[in-house]
Amino acid sequence: MSVKLVIGDFGKSSWSFRAWLALVSADVSFQTLQIRLGQPDTHQRILAHSPSGKVPALLVDDIVIHDSLAICEYIAETHPHAQLWPEDTRLRAKARAAAAEMHSGFTHLRTQMSFGLNTGDQVDELQEQTREEIQRIFAIWSDLLAASQSPTFLCGNFGIVDAMFVPVVFRFRRYGIEIPPHLQTYVDNVLAHPAVQQWLKLASRQV
Repeated sequence: MSVKLVIGDFGKSSWSFRAWLALVSADVSFQTLQIRLGQPDTHQRILAHSPSGKVPALLVDDIVIHDSLAICEYIAETHPHAQLWPEDTRLRAKARAAAAEMHSGFTHLRTQMSFGLNTGDQVDELQEQTREEIQRIFAIWSDLLAASQSPTFLCGNFGIVDAMFVPVVFRFRRYGIEIPPHLQTYVDNVLAHPAVQQWLKLASRQV
């Protein structure tokens, strides 16, 4: 079986980051096809692999899965040993709801605090809607950690719900958003996770 993941730049494509984390966490053997974003031929190059014209896209033989959350779900189904979703039904439902909310929402956060792996940037003044979305994210993390009683990640093992929020952790780090003390350990665990560190190393090599 041929498995290829089409991604964008390591330092720009937050959705590629999410899908890539799911594959690496499940120990999937795959080839990475990287297409640099913001180039004159970017859209045409992506269209050669994905009908949506966007990254990421997972190519499994003759099937194209062109959405990050759908890619994560496919990996969870085909690699159940990876436990990318919690085993407990109720906790799994909460995790799925949180992942879906991240997937479809937080538009003000995305707009005002763009994704990046660097630090030291500032936003002149956070919009009220952005502040509300930041607090909502903190509430989601707190709720899942309380429900799972996990000392490490949101639902125990690093899973899809964590992968969905990893780029948010980097947004907070980039713009110096203060993390509530009870959530700092979670943020530290995300930043130290081997797959996240591997992505950072790949990004550092990209010219």
